[in-house]
Formats: sequence, structure tokens, C-alpha cells
Amino acid sequence: MDASDVRERANDLPTGPGVYQFLDGDTVLYVGKAVDIRARVRSYADPRGERIRRMVDHAAAIDFAVTDTETQALLLEANLIKRHQPRYNVRLKDDKSYPLVQLTDHPVPRIDVTRDPEEGATVFGPYTDKGRVETVVKALREYYGIRGCSDHKYANRDRPCLDYEMGLCTAPCTGEISEENYLADVESVVRFFEGETGVLADPLRRTMEEAAQAENFERAANARDRLEAVESFHGAGEEAVASQSDERAVDVLGVAIEGDAATVARLHSKRGQLVDRSRHRLDAPEGGERSAAVLSAFLTQYYAERELPDAILLSERPDDEDVLAWLRAEGVNVRVPGAGREAKLVELALKNARRGPARNDELGALSDALGIPGISRIEGFDVSHAQGKAVVGSDVCFVDGDAVKADYRRKKLPERNDDYDNMRALIRWRAQRAVEGRDDRPDPDLLLIDGGDGQLGAATDAVAEVGWDVPVVALAKDRELVITPDRVHDWPADSPHLHVLQRVRDESHRFAVQYHQTLRDDVRTVLDDVPGIGEKTRRALLRRFGSVENVRGATVSDLTDVPGIGEKTAATLKERL
Repeated sequence: MDASDVRERANDLPTGPGVYQFLDGDTVLYVGKAVDIRARVRSYADPRGERIRRMVDHAAAIDFAVTDTETQALLLEANLIKRHQPRYNVRLKDDKSYPLVQLTDHPVPRIDVTRDPEEGATVFGPYTDKGRVETVVKALREYYGIRGCSDHKYANRDRPCLDYEMGLCTAPCTGEISEENYLADVESVVRFFEGETGVLADPLRRTMEEAAQAENFERAANARDRLEAVESFHGAGEEAVASQSDERAVDVLGVAIEGDAATVARLHSKRGQLVDRSRHRLDAPEGGERSAAVLSAFLTQYYAERELPDAILLSERPDDEDVLAWLRAEGVNVRVPGAGREAKLVELALKNARRGPARNDELGALSDALGIPGISRIEGFDVSHAQGKAVVGSDVCFVDGDAVKADYRRKKLPERNDDYDNMRALIRWRAQRAVEGRDDRPDPDLLLIDGGDGQLGAATDAVAEVGWDVPVVALAKDRELVITPDRVHDWPADSPHLHVLQRVRDESHRFAVQYHQTLRDDVRTVLDDVPGIGEKTRRALLRRFGSVENVRGATVSDLTDVPGIGEKTAATLKERL
């Protein structure tokens, strides 16, 4: 189908809201929604991306369905995508769950690691690190003797099995331990999974110390390794506490994109406790804000047939306002947290989304492709603002392909609506701190700029002005071109060295947008106009007194009780307010 065919067929379509489908015979190639079907389909006469251009070329017909409202169109689109799995849509592919630990609902419970718990079982998790979970379960079985055999193997035994001989089970099947004592041991295991680490850590520590004193160093080392796994079990992100609020059910979504594939990690909490985790694969769209487009597609396709939570926390704002309007109409509170507990949950979701193979091969391929030896440490930069207001810059750091949060930095920039000048100022700030020895981080092996030729030119100018000898490249979103000062690389979408740059670029963008939204959404009060009152002090005043009116009514003595407020500042406050 060429451009003239698309325009001709569009003339026969209605102008109201609904859903349209591009077809090749009986095969659905693409499903879309529109406020005005005719106008939207006509735009395909000049497709923006190469993927959609190929779709139009293959299409032989266009079908449509009219709806009464835009929300109906949104949900119908999601259902059609799920039913037909069109090749050219961003579509949800699978729902692989993380491992759980279950204690079965039997008079003599069994413990095991599973992805499909039995009905009535007491379940803990899910967990992200299956190896750590298996280590902990084995240590629990060795100390408390909880059985791991099937019910068939457990029944009608006249002597204990090999697990008893190996010290993994106390053999309740043959009466080697009473059912009462066995259930007491099960209760200890439950206490461990509920957070009482000492139930297992203390005996392991005693075992390690006794083995070391007896110079049985192999046994001591084995106990030490298990102790490390046990002590990190409840503190390594395996469990997380959700938002402390009246919201009983909260979902947290993070997106990671590599080439033409995307992963959405979902964390689900109930009453403040994380109870479920899952990862979902989708096709990634071409060009534009790809993570935002993936979130829009996921939200409709995943929740169209499921019960909606009270709140959804996102790593960034979806690009489809219709999706947000639908969620708001359903009473769902959608947030992109900038800081605090909720932001940490989003970071955990992003970490889950990014889980994948080792990155060393990617970095080696990147070094070879760019001709820059030994790339290990990459810093990524992006700028975010709203028509020149609340301008901020991000500086994220990846080492060996993994994010190093402790080395992230962010910077407020002068308010101006000039992306090139903003990037120049951000890179100059980083370079000057490095050259003057005011940055406690090591110099990176590579600077990655989110943008095209203009942003790259601004960054290289800043580096040259300051005299910082670090290579700089840019990654442009539209076609995912890698731009260096002397050439442009158009690497295949499945290139591992492109994937590592995309991860850095996407994270620098997310971090910049998050900081920008934090500043943009910050509430301004008359306290901001009082000399000597900065942002930190203003917040301390509002936390202490609750409102500007209460600050106005406070005595000088009350005001000086607030950290950062001296008598002079208190007097100024009374005078100004």
C-alpha cells in the first residue's frame, strides 16, 4: 500500500473515536486507536519510522471499529493487540514469575523453591536471586531438618531416606522426630522468612567459629559463605517495603530497553509488603521516548483484564495522555516519584528490568567499535527543562555495564531555553570539577551525551575549553545513531555494544526528568522571599509548624528552635511575615 492508497482509503473512514487495523489478508499487522480515525489513518501516508513504513508497505487493507468514547477505544485497542499479537505493535509477550519459597499445607509441611506454589501453602517472596534463595533454603534444611521430598516419597516409608543420612531432614516420616517438635522447627523457619535473621544466622556463626577453633577451615569457610548469604537475604533488595500510605495495593513499574526488545519489571505490594514480582517482555518502538511508549502499551495491555491497584509508581511518565486519563478515571493514583522510599522502589524495579547477562563482552565490543581501549567506566549526561524553566542536568555512572548509584550527580542550571548551551554548561561543570580536583570520582573512560550533533558539539567544546582529556560520543534517539566527533555509526539494533550505550542514555534521561519533575512540582511559598531562608530551612519550618500561617504566628523563641534559624533570621521572618 503506497501513500496515495492510504489517503484514498482514509477518505472512507469516520471522523469519530475508535480503533483501526492494517491488514494483510487475514493477518492483522497493526492496531491503533484514535480520537479521529480518518485523520489518524491519513497520517500513515507519510510514516515517521522505518518500522511503520514497512508495515504500511505490507498492508493490503484497513479495517476499523467506532467507539462511543476515547476510553473505549483505548481498551478495545489493548484487547485486539492481545488477541491478534500484531507484528508491528508494541506488545506484551510473556509473564515470567520469580521464584518463591513455600511451606506446603500439610500436617508435616514440605519446604521448596517454586514458581507455582500449591493451593493453601504459606508462601514467601518472590525473590530476584534464585541462587541465594536455594543457598538459604538448604541452610535452613540442614539446621532445622525440614523435609523437601514429595508427598509420594514421604508416604508409607519404613526407614529414612538419604536426606536423613545427609543431615537435610529429621525424618518425621518414620517418627525419628515427633510431629510437635517438627512443627516447632517449621515455626522457626517461618520466623526467619518473616525477617528474624538470627534464627539461622546465629547457629551458622557458632558453627563457623567452632570449625575455625578446631582448624577445620574448609567447614568454617562453607559456614562463612552461607552466613553471608543469610545476612544479606533480608537486606539486599530481596524484600522491599512499599509506600507507607492509605493505598492498600501498589504496583511499581520500571522499563529497560535493549535494541528492539523491552522489559517491564513489576513489583506489587499489599498493605506495605512486597508480595509479587514479575517481568514482561515487549517489542520496543522505534524513535522518540521509547521507554515512555513501552509504559503506555504495557499499562493498557496488562491492566485491561486485571484488577487495578490503588496506585502505580513509574520510572517515567507514559507518552499517551489517554492512558493516564483512563487510570485517573478509574481512581488510580499514578506517580513518578522523585525521592524517598517510593523512588527506591522504582530503582528496584529498574534493577529487575535490567537483569541480564554479563556486560564485559559488550564493553569489549564497544571499545573495538569506537577505537577507545579499555572502556569500563561510562558517565551519561542529559538535560531536562520545560520551555527553559526548572533546567536541570543529570550525570549518571555505569561501571562494567552496571549502574553505580553512589556516583550519580545532578545539577541545577541557569534557566534558558537552549539545549546546546544547557549541555555545554553541564559538561563544563563536570570537567572543571575533575580538572580542579573537586570531584571525588575517578575520570570516566567515556562521556555519553543524550542528543545529536548539536549536543555533542556543545559537550566537546566544553571539554576542550577546560582541558579535560576524556572522549565524548552522543547517542541520538530518533535512529539510535552513535555520533563521534569524526563520524556517525549506524550499528544494528541487536548489537551488544549499542545496548550498553542505550542503557546509560536511558538512565541519564530518566534521572534528569525525575529531578526536573521534583523541582517543577515543588511548592513555592512566601518563605522563599525571606533573606536567609533556603530550601532546606523552608522545609524544616513547614515540618515544624505545618503551614505558613503557623510560622507567622510563632514567637521568636519558637522559631529559633528550628535548626538553621538564629535570632537574626527569626526577627527577619517576623518582620516579613
